[in-house]
Amino acid sequence: MIKIYYPHFAFKIKEEESGKEFIFDEQRKQWVRLTEEEWVRQNFAQYLLQVKKYPSSYIAVEKKMKLGEMNKRFDILVFDKAAKPWMMIECKAMNKPLDKTVLWQALHYNLAIPVKYLVITNGQQCHAYKKAPLDFEEMNVLPSYDE
Repeated sequence: MIKIYYPHFAFKIKEEESGKEFIFDEQRKQWVRLTEEEWVRQNFAQYLLQVKKYPSSYIAVEKKMKLGEMNKRFDILVFDKAAKPWMMIECKAMNKPLDKTVLWQALHYNLAIPVKYLVITNGQQCHAYKKAPLDFEEMNVLPSYDE
């Protein structure tokens, strides 16, 4: 498991008349519903940008993808310098355990968009895996963007 220390970031949060909260997503440049999973996604994105120094222009957040006949959305996808998918991050709410179903979800998404690195996180726990010849191997740290 990888320990993540989230950086301070002044998130923009607003409450609408309906009582629902929204957070401004700096990557998507839009207001999105503030759910527990969205809170993890936003904090992890800031970790990638501020701590790991991944370039923001190579990070996509919540985009559609085709998985067989189904339309799905990945949480965060990082592209390499050649603009090819490099790392996929699956975010879950903090109260959601990172069990085999979460890992299987990320592995299924990897069928649609193959990547070198898979990451699953619930904000408190983080597991990262690197593509090996036959499988994915767990890592102790996230790679730097220059790897």
